[in-house]
Amino acid sequence: MQYDAFLAQCPSRQLLDRIANKWVTLVLAALRDCDGEPRPLRYSELARRLDGVSQKMLTQTLRALERDGLVTRTVVATVPVTVSYELTGLGHSLHDTIRGLKAWAETHMDDVHAHRETYDRGA
Repeated sequence: MQYDAFLAQCPSRQLLDRIANKWVTLVLAALRDCDGEPRPLRYSELARRLDGVSQKMLTQTLRALERDGLVTRTVVATVPVTVSYELTGLGHSLHDTIRGLKAWAETHMDDVHAHRETYDRGA
């Protein structure tokens, strides 16, 4: 089947909408160590790493990513129960793109701020 995200009813547009979400981007980026090695993270580790995310939003985001096959959820019967998440093969195939987008935003934020100030002065 051919997909074309420029078409309103194309499922690939819905997928783009999902992966363009800031929390999805940050969750996928977080599921690797700083050195780039993949590793499972517990729910609480993700919550701490993603400053400002609500419990509800993190849960919804992780469920959506699991449904789309980008992360796996592992439950270990401990007291209390331990739940961890990690990238699937499909998630790994998207990770470099997501990590690059995050890095671009961090690298170019000063440039964007400068352009905003210039634009706002002229408006």
